[in-house]
Amino acid sequence: MKNILILIYGILAYIIFLVSFLYSIGFVNNFWVLKGIDTGTEIDMMTALLTNISLLSLFAIQHSVMARPAFKNWWVKIIGKPAERSTYILLTSLTLLLIFWKWQPMTDTVWTVENSTIAMGIQVLYFIGWLIVLLSTFMISHFELFGLTQIVDNLKNRVSKSPSFQVNYFYGLVRHPIMLGFLIAFWATPTMTTGHLLFAAVTTVYILVAVKFLEERDLKKALGDTYVSYQKKVPMLIPFTKLSKQQSL
Repeated sequence: MKNILILIYGILAYIIFLVSFLYSIGFVNNFWVLKGIDTGTEIDMMTALLTNISLLSLFAIQHSVMARPAFKNWWVKIIGKPAERSTYILLTSLTLLLIFWKWQPMTDTVWTVENSTIAMGIQVLYFIGWLIVLLSTFMISHFELFGLTQIVDNLKNRVSKSPSFQVNYFYGLVRHPIMLGFLIAFWATPTMTTGHLLFAAVTTVYILVAVKFLEERDLKKALGDTYVSYQKKVPMLIPFTKLSKQQSL
């Protein structure tokens, strides 16, 4: 019975993730959703700024702390290993939904692209960014990444194995294609408002700091020389930059 409850819990967590992911696509560029990044009643600039920074900081803390091996080792003792990843996904998704709900619009225009052809190209680039994010999850192990493999293995009384390190497709171009996709999506807009700029700038700083100083450190500890060699061959976020450096030597 316990295993079935964990299965249901994991499936619900994945469904909430899908909702938050799809809503993200609409939120960041004001497509198809009830409340986008630039919609809603505006309040004074300072209150909006502090509110939005607080929301993004909450996400950064939750997302980074719960991803650290030391926290996972402690958390597993409380919640159990099969449900650990699903819980992480659930809380991350709920934090995102909180951001979408409480985000305060700041609609002063920073830039706008008047040429319709260029604007359309930027919109296409926006969706390409999100497509890179989604495809990149399947190039490693989508179902393990979002906790489904763990809950199914638990239902069958199997011990989940960590996926082996593989360099597939986008991962041969950059080490963190998911984050590259997010960066493209966050910045690719024909009309940039102050609120959107704040969102893009803060998340960009967070991605750069978290990837370089937290995730990369954990990966080196976990994979050792294999990951160090991978770092030397493949750039972190900008494709082909390692190639140009090698050619210049």
